[in-house]
Amino acid sequence: MHPDHQAADWVKELVQFLRSQPGVSAVRVDPEAHKVSVATIGNVDLTELKTKLAATIAAVELGLAAQGATTAPAGYLVRRDGAATVIGRQTCTTAETMWQWREVEWPGVAAEPVAGHEEWRVLATLAAVCGIAGIAGAAMVQLRPDLWLLARVIFGVGFVAGAWDATVDTGANLRKGRIDIHFLMLTVAIGAVSIGAWGEAVLLLFLFSASGAMEEYALDRTQREVGALLKSAPKRATLLRADGTEMEIAVAEILVGQRLRVRPGEAFSADGRVLGGRSASDESTLTGEATPVEKGTGDQVFSGTLNLWGSIDFEVVRLPSESTLHKIIRLIQTAQRLKAPSERFTDRFGTGYTYLVIGGSLLMFLVWWLGFHLPPFQNTPGVRSAFYRAMTLMVVASPCALVLSIPSAILAAIAWGARHGVLFRGGGAIEKLAEVSVVALDKTGTLTTGELTVVGYESFPPGREQEVMELAYALESRSEHPLARAVVRDARARGVRSREVEDFRNLIGQGVKGTFNGASALLGRRELLEAGPLGAWAEKLPPASAELAEIWIVGQDVLGRVLLKDQIRAESRAVLTELKRLGIHTVMLTGDRRQAAEAVARDLGVGEVRAHLTPAEKVAAIVELRRGGRKVAMVGDGVNDAPCLAAADVGVAMGARGSDAALEQAEVILMHDRIENFLSAERLSRRARAIIRQNLAISLGVVVIMVIATAFGAVPLALGVGAHEGSTVVVCLNSLRLLFGRNK
Repeated sequence: MHPDHQAADWVKELVQFLRSQPGVSAVRVDPEAHKVSVATIGNVDLTELKTKLAATIAAVELGLAAQGATTAPAGYLVRRDGAATVIGRQTCTTAETMWQWREVEWPGVAAEPVAGHEEWRVLATLAAVCGIAGIAGAAMVQLRPDLWLLARVIFGVGFVAGAWDATVDTGANLRKGRIDIHFLMLTVAIGAVSIGAWGEAVLLLFLFSASGAMEEYALDRTQREVGALLKSAPKRATLLRADGTEMEIAVAEILVGQRLRVRPGEAFSADGRVLGGRSASDESTLTGEATPVEKGTGDQVFSGTLNLWGSIDFEVVRLPSESTLHKIIRLIQTAQRLKAPSERFTDRFGTGYTYLVIGGSLLMFLVWWLGFHLPPFQNTPGVRSAFYRAMTLMVVASPCALVLSIPSAILAAIAWGARHGVLFRGGGAIEKLAEVSVVALDKTGTLTTGELTVVGYESFPPGREQEVMELAYALESRSEHPLARAVVRDARARGVRSREVEDFRNLIGQGVKGTFNGASALLGRRELLEAGPLGAWAEKLPPASAELAEIWIVGQDVLGRVLLKDQIRAESRAVLTELKRLGIHTVMLTGDRRQAAEAVARDLGVGEVRAHLTPAEKVAAIVELRRGGRKVAMVGDGVNDAPCLAAADVGVAMGARGSDAALEQAEVILMHDRIENFLSAERLSRRARAIIRQNLAISLGVVVIMVIATAFGAVPLALGVGAHEGSTVVVCLNSLRLLFGRNK
């Protein structure tokens, strides 16, 4: 069906849903993120609504991928909302502000562990039966020619076993008015039997079913990655009530802000922040890293990871449905549906080529028969019939290996990446990343941790640093500012004495204020000093180094500051060194001050620095870097990085710290902020590209050589079968090297 027709159909389906649900004003669908929401006014029956909407979405998912419609029937509207599409009733702006949006679970995204994909075992069993029967039949023909009838019965068993899957698929396709390579293989096998080549027919079906089993095995390995993640998601959680008692609840009942307890050996049921206790978690299901990660107060924990030895209380910061684990699952499932450009080409090429092979074989049958006067069906000593040659041509020219050459490699690469903390949004990202010659990187949260840490305390005059620490700790322990976490964490590590604060107040945009033993104290930016009675003197105070941030404290007879620094990721230097070795140019794009950016760049060895950029200027920089046909990857994590990620050839987001906007625009996601995974992704993409090229060379090379040889009558059917199906097996095995090889 034409994409425009598909798009029109899915719009009509959703409009029909709206007509049947007067309480629903609009539907917002985002097929890539697997999110669907409905706008309602007043109370609606959510159970019935979800059931009907799920059926509608399931029916239109193919059309959603086309995304070609921009119009709707009279009285309804279609508009884009970021990556999503909204279909709703035409109404006034005032009425739209009254809509209450409710998110509904996308159909087909499993909330429970998916059943094991075991089709490859069935196919492997059928292929084994076919192979054993083929060997037994061939042995019978050689050893007891007089028992030819029994030999054919044995061959018949092998024929049925080998043709079973192809027959099922061909029947389904014929009902839809299509033919494919399964039809082609059956045609050739039946043709071989019709000329008495039973052994060749069974050999063809054995190799075809064996290659099909290997293809399904590669798919099964990919599905296992999703299944393992789903199984790691807990079903129950322990809720801590306000009175300190415990209550077991279903994971679906968890709300943001609730306090949960997880004991040793249990899995975390939601993403959260540790409130109390110490332990370590096994996060290998999300990152592929086997080393346990220490957890203490203030640290993040992630749904589906395993608590190893201590009891931990944590606060829920995301609903289970929006946890890191479920985001990963949705991304993997989306990636498996999104095809690479070359993969879409082989899909189209494969179907058309099947018709070409059948038509060409029929034409050559007529040429050999009528043009060269070869016997049409009967083989004679030294002369093969026109039909025999046509069957051989059909076998050697079939596109089995070609059709499998790209998707088998893409699926294997996605599976390896998912197991090692690299998520690809489809095969296109894998292909494009291999062509990148420039890597642009954000500074804060990408090359650095994004978490400021205290590097020192100063007092003016020197000697009262301890009082500065105590005042800073007391004031910041009551603050919610991000810098406060760093001060509190450092003070606790140093064992700083806690003071009682009275009359605590937050000075919006400036700092905080409190009273200690009747005397006021202020904590905040340098402007607090410059605007007060100490302004003239404050201007003479030494500024902090360019790479440092500062917080000033003014108390009774005490003046000082806390110096903080954004810590460089320990792995960043090795990543940039390796990129330079590979000949990839690196550029830092940051909104920070030039002095701070250049200090980090010198430390890490970044090739080029562009600092103090607005989001628009970052996009302009990406556009400039892409000139001359250079392929650019952008690595970032914040909302301000989202436009750059969209503008780059390949957008790469940091997974744990990454904002929703950045994750939406990224095509590659590095889980848990592991910048070193970028190298794994880059190496994987280059290996995948190399294997795809090898597969195409193998499949096309075998076809060209065997077609030419067949045209001159130099290929017996058995050799044609072995060469063609052998190339299919080789292609599948070659792709599986991505799944089991090392890409680090």
